[in-house]
Amino acid sequence: MQRANVAHARALRVGQTDAERWLWRHLRNRQLLGWKFRRQHEIGPYIADFVCTGAWLIVELDGGHHVAQASQDARRTEWLQAAGYRVLRFWNDDVLKSIESVLEQIVVALAATAPHPGPLPGGEREKEGGAARVGRA
Repeated sequence: MQRANVAHARALRVGQTDAERWLWRHLRNRQLLGWKFRRQHEIGPYIADFVCTGAWLIVELDGGHHVAQASQDARRTEWLQAAGYRVLRFWNDDVLKSIESVLEQIVVALAATAPHPGPLPGGEREKEGGAARVGRA
């Protein structure tokens, strides 16, 4: 089963929708407040469109076909929330027509998370004897 999920996730990454491609362009390479996002990432029996594991945040994009599968989406969201994730859902049209609004909502969700474990300011890592000293004379 897991091997099938990996292959399916890869296929989804290759066959992104326009909305997924557009949102990924804004999330990749830690562009959003330094948070790392993954796309088409396996979580249990599901494949999340976008996930920030450090913030336990999932972003799902829904096309028109999701209207017919609302009960399935609700069960999926329940399972993901029970696993500890927050789930944000956006319509593809919202991403394509109002990306700034979508990104603002994601930023609000990220801000509700504990502070990002980024690099320590002002060389504090070196004062603590951390790994930053490796390779220095």
